[in-house]
Amino acid sequence: MNNGGETSEKEKVAGVFFSLMLTAGLMAGCGGNEQSSGSTGGSGGGGGDVIKIGANLELSGGVASYGQSIAEGVELAFDEINKEGINGKKLKLVKVDNKSEAAEATNGAIKLISQDKVVAIVGSATSTNTLAQVQIANDNKVPVITPSGTNPTITTKDGKVNDFIFRTCFIDPFQGTVAAKFALDDLKVKSAAILIDSASDYSKGLAASFKETFTAGGGKIVAEEAYVAKDTDFRATLTNIKAANPEFLFLPGYYEEVGLIVKQARELGLNVPIMGGDGWDSPKLIEIAGKDALNNTYITNHYSSGDPDPKIQEFVKAFEAKYNKAPDAFNALGYDTAYFLADAIKRAGSADPVKIKDALAQTKDLQLVTGIFTINENHDPIKSAVILEYKDGQQQFKTKVNP
Repeated sequence: MNNGGETSEKEKVAGVFFSLMLTAGLMAGCGGNEQSSGSTGGSGGGGGDVIKIGANLELSGGVASYGQSIAEGVELAFDEINKEGINGKKLKLVKVDNKSEAAEATNGAIKLISQDKVVAIVGSATSTNTLAQVQIANDNKVPVITPSGTNPTITTKDGKVNDFIFRTCFIDPFQGTVAAKFALDDLKVKSAAILIDSASDYSKGLAASFKETFTAGGGKIVAEEAYVAKDTDFRATLTNIKAANPEFLFLPGYYEEVGLIVKQARELGLNVPIMGGDGWDSPKLIEIAGKDALNNTYITNHYSSGDPDPKIQEFVKAFEAKYNKAPDAFNALGYDTAYFLADAIKRAGSADPVKIKDALAQTKDLQLVTGIFTINENHDPIKSAVILEYKDGQQQFKTKVNP
């Protein structure tokens, strides 16, 4: 998904400097061995009877719910894959906790590549923490796959593809477009307000594509407001929005703030449909907002456990047997990322990171839980999205939207 774990400008500058210094040290440390860092990672991570795969995830901190869910999905997939193995080898997961911070994601990538010798990295969950690994991955020729980092610049920037970076999720503009079409075509609204997290590229990206599609379809934006992450009182802003009399509120953000915003909106009598993206998808949202407040709210998401598709129901059954709970979208994305990677390793016939990267890029029509999966020229998947509705604290499958 997501561009969570935003930092201050000082922290960002420090993180970039720290990243460059550590990357330089890593490259220097590997230089005396007459192999590229990618080759070193490949021989270490794929030697013997195991293939080491890194997981650089938010296992603690502000968006820990996302990282923990991805890890559960990956671990279930590895259990299944290792029953037969890949090319005579088993997958071994090496996890690091980036604590929902970009600098820690940088540290984690360096550790996984230089010390653990992994051949690929799963993660991070958020766009910010994934972007913190991009240069390291490209420099050291080790593929990174984000299950849920939706910011377009993760895989491409200034028209150039990041060779070793992939994702399992759709990108931000697709979510905003789908939400706008749903508001216009299904809910039949003509006016909307937009409320964004001013520090989040994820939130701003969804809002921009929503606004463009909504207005192009004849809708009118009657209010645009912003909040700051970690705020807890949104009543003044919501009062302004209510005064504009919108028929619909688009709220692309993360579950911690979204839960409070939805709760306070309902308390103020703002009872219009409210919609967001995959950043809402956490069990904690229901705890924060309350199930009644979430009635008449919707999200774009990567999959629904209520989708009758047999492959999805098979996954749901296996997940519930292992964890005794229903899987959310981040569980499904982690699971699919593991199978996406395993399929590439099998087709590559090797644990060499460069060969794995090439196989990832050639993926076509792979049947996964979150859709039929083909990688385009930008290393983004072409796949479907679903619309979910909250009813009495439960997500209900509404419809599926094809690209």
